[in-house]
Amino acid sequence: MEAVIREESRQKGSIMPSAVLFGISVAFGLAVWGIVARQYIWPALSERPSPENLKPILLLHAFRFLGLAFVVPGVVSPELPATFAQPVAYGDFITAVLALLAVATLGTGTGSVVTWVFNTFGTADLLFAFYLGSRISLPNNPGLLGAGYFILAAYVPLLLVTHGLAFRILLRTKVVAPSRAN
Repeated sequence: MEAVIREESRQKGSIMPSAVLFGISVAFGLAVWGIVARQYIWPALSERPSPENLKPILLLHAFRFLGLAFVVPGVVSPELPATFAQPVAYGDFITAVLALLAVATLGTGTGSVVTWVFNTFGTADLLFAFYLGSRISLPNNPGLLGAGYFILAAYVPLLLVTHGLAFRILLRTKVVAPSRAN
């Protein structure tokens, strides 16, 4: 089996198995987005008043409708199992809706709850997607993702890092704006 993997890798011009290349891509994505967050994103967010500092993160996650690409014919391989594609696509879409609801209600008691639900559900959704991917040996078969490969290699690490930033903000500050009543 190892010889087959090595031969397939050589045919594609790679000296490493697909799973290693996939792992490197995700690890580099996490490392680079982590550096960007530490050097640029966090300093900018920490200067903004709460709950306004959550808005850029919530708006970024509103783009998680892009996960619907996993159920769009022609974007991913027809062989990509529905047991992976559907939960990933619809979990991302639900997260996008929660992010928009959180933006709309930010600064209220409801907004605080919705923001916590968004961040908890969104993080769990991404971790569940990695779990599902491992169940179908996705790192060994990245071609199943088609163009969706770049969602997992570049976009998902950014989403994980910003979920971490959102948890940091939520744990450090009140999301509800202070009352102006005397």
